[in-house]
Amino acid sequence: MNIEKLLDMQEKLDQHIEQEHGLENADLIEKKILALLVEVGELANETRSFKFWSKKSSSSKEVILEEFVDGIHFILSLGLEIGIQQFDLGETNYANEDVTKQFLEVFKSANHFSEERSVENFQQLFRHYVNLGELLGFSHEEVFDAYVKKNEVNYNRQKEGY
Repeated sequence: MNIEKLLDMQEKLDQHIEQEHGLENADLIEKKILALLVEVGELANETRSFKFWSKKSSSSKEVILEEFVDGIHFILSLGLEIGIQQFDLGETNYANEDVTKQFLEVFKSANHFSEERSVENFQQLFRHYVNLGELLGFSHEEVFDAYVKKNEVNYNRQKEGY
């Protein structure tokens, strides 16, 4: 996954959004953290991994991938907020092999980042999220390609007054 390319694309989208909405000097980090948590919740809802009481199957892989990529957008945006320009994903080590437990790891990592906005906590959040994507069956290439597509959708939404 070309993280530097993703960061560059996210930075341009963030700048566009901030200019369109007059937010160039606004502190948006808490809003972005909350947005990430909401997106992770939406992703969990689509996977239905925690819904032990339901027999309904999860959404399609395409829907789940799109929800997953929404989270990537906000994580990258948070990284940019703390000055991340590049980093090496390194090896991904599963904290869990259970999707529900990995969702909880992502929530914990997001909360740690919220409490201490360090590069280390950002990297941990990103890695836990990528691990979640792998557990959901997504390759790094699929995630990258889906991000590029969704980034274009997000630009178009801004042009249409979203």
